[in-house]
Amino acid sequence: MEPTNNPDFQHGYTSGVEGVNRETYEGYLSSQVNTDWLQERIQEKRAELTTTEQKLSEATDARRTAFAELQNHTLQVERLDKQVKQRETDRLALITDRDSLRERRAKAAPDYSLVAGLLFLIAGISFLAGDLIISHEIVAYALNIRNTNEAWAFAVGLAMVSILLKPAYDRLIEKPYHENPEQNQSKYEKFKITLAVFSVLTLAVLGWFRYEAYRTDQLKAAINKSVRQLQLSTDPTAATQVLSPSTVDKIEKQLSESSELNLALVNSPWALLSFVLSGILFALAGAVCLGIALPVLSAFWFRWLQADIKLWKLRRRLKRLDAEIAPLEAQLAEQRTQQHVLQHNLDLLPSLEELKEQRQLAISELNEFLAELKLAQTDSRISNFNDGYGQGEANRQALSDEEQQQLRREMATRQNGKRVNGVNRPGETHSGNGSAEKGTNGKAQLRPYQTIRKFLSDDM
Repeated sequence: MEPTNNPDFQHGYTSGVEGVNRETYEGYLSSQVNTDWLQERIQEKRAELTTTEQKLSEATDARRTAFAELQNHTLQVERLDKQVKQRETDRLALITDRDSLRERRAKAAPDYSLVAGLLFLIAGISFLAGDLIISHEIVAYALNIRNTNEAWAFAVGLAMVSILLKPAYDRLIEKPYHENPEQNQSKYEKFKITLAVFSVLTLAVLGWFRYEAYRTDQLKAAINKSVRQLQLSTDPTAATQVLSPSTVDKIEKQLSESSELNLALVNSPWALLSFVLSGILFALAGAVCLGIALPVLSAFWFRWLQADIKLWKLRRRLKRLDAEIAPLEAQLAEQRTQQHVLQHNLDLLPSLEELKEQRQLAISELNEFLAELKLAQTDSRISNFNDGYGQGEANRQALSDEEQQQLRREMATRQNGKRVNGVNRPGETHSGNGSAEKGTNGKAQLRPYQTIRKFLSDDM
């Protein structure tokens, strides 16, 4: 299109011919261009707002669906994790019990073997039986208790002194030594040495008494042999065996010597010491042997018949728990993997906050554009009005008096007294005599009166 055919050029040309202020139409053109530009931006922002709201709706639905799936796996993860932790707690408790039991089993290891413990038990029982026999003899003969049951009951009571001495030996000697060997070692050694010395002395006394008894027995055997020889020294052919008085005296003398030997053996201080020391030694030795044997047997009882059985049960329970934990951990790992995948997919979705901010920003910008559009349209209409007013005023000044009077009459006939908006045709201008003339561009121009009549008729 040629520049001279442009409407803006034609309007500017007409305004220049009529002498209308150029700034008014320039403001109109500026406001109109700004209005067009704002309308384009408004359309873009509305499209952007529609797209953002659609994205927000889609993201909300996608997040709702993804979150629902994520919650299902999260619940499964929490349930499986709780079950695994419960079984791990049970497993840890079993391991703690097992380690504690192993430690107790290791601490319960005896200082003697099982064979030694059995030997000490047999020895303790033997000492107890020997003390029981000695007590029975003392009760039956020395105390003159002839009732058998009463004698054995009293003898058993005396023999149980060894059982009474056992806890005293355990608590005073054996237990302190095992708890604190360094501090109680001297006391333990003194007791052992004293017991060993007492045992040796008792054995020495018993040995000496056995020697006295053996010597007495041999002397009595010799006397008996001498008596038999005296009895056999009579005449075997005689009808009756009559001993001579001298032989009878010899026999009586030999029997008297045998009785004296028995009496001497009974009244011997070695016999007294033997009975006293053997009773004390048997009681002490029985207590010591039982004090050694019973803890050894108790330790083996605990280790073999209690700790080992319980450890076997604990191992079975641990294996059963391990068998239960393995599939639970596999399921937990699978559910956690699915949870992480869904969480990752959820994180990849557009942020609702960002979309809301974009929507709010688009709304704010759209409101700003609408406000600017309102101002631009207002400026455009004001500029258009001022331009029309300027052209009308220029045409009015070019009218003659007669034309002005006729124009006033025509305007008075209008009911609402509408304002005249003078709009020149592109490329037309007006001359002062009211007839159509040629403009500078060679086109016919209307006279001012004809122009005003035309605007009035258009307005009607």
